Amino acid sequence: MGLFDGFRVTLRQFNDIVTTQYPDEVRPKPERFHGRHVLNRYEDGMEKCIGCELCAGVCPARCIYVRGRDNPPDAPVSPGERYGFVYEINYLRCIHCDLCVEACPTEAITETKLFEFSFTNRQDAIYTRDELLVDDNGNSQRLPWEDERRDDSMNSGWMRATSPGGAASFEGTDQWSGELGFGRKAPEKGQSGE
Repeated sequence: MGLFDGFRVTLRQFNDIVTTQYPDEVRPKPERFHGRHVLNRYEDGMEKCIGCELCAGVCPARCIYVRGRDNPPDAPVSPGERYGFVYEINYLRCIHCDLCVEACPTEAITETKLFEFSFTNRQDAIYTRDELLVDDNGNSQRLPWEDERRDDSMNSGWMRATSPGGAASFEGTDQWSGELGFGRKAPEKGQSGE
């Protein structure tokens, strides 16, 4: 086999082009896609985070740092006794496993569909509490190094499991609760095969 015969074998493999032109064409993201975290608020503006530090304790990548503080009685930050005084997530370490979302007892932390970051220095990769908190409308903040083409209608968090699968007794029951945070969606039924 000559040199050009080898190239012919290689070139025959490129029949169908499946590559998208990324900056111009963006593929749709799955419904339960894991992206950038947000800290949610209640409708009255109070923060949902109670500073329990469970999310930091369950994180396998050790990328979350939380320090709780007692709520000031004259101007409480959250409805509990404590609130997350310091809340940081290091996205250079985060693996987007969503164990923090599952561990949170108040549904304070959820994930958006945004995953396109462009950090110019390491400090930008550490998101602080002020950068993670949603605004009064429930939208996450737009930071300069994030993709501006994002769709805020897909800004809600990952769905929390409410019942185990596998048993026939769970047929037709809710397997996933409605999405948390901004933009609620209807629950999904389990084991339907649809």
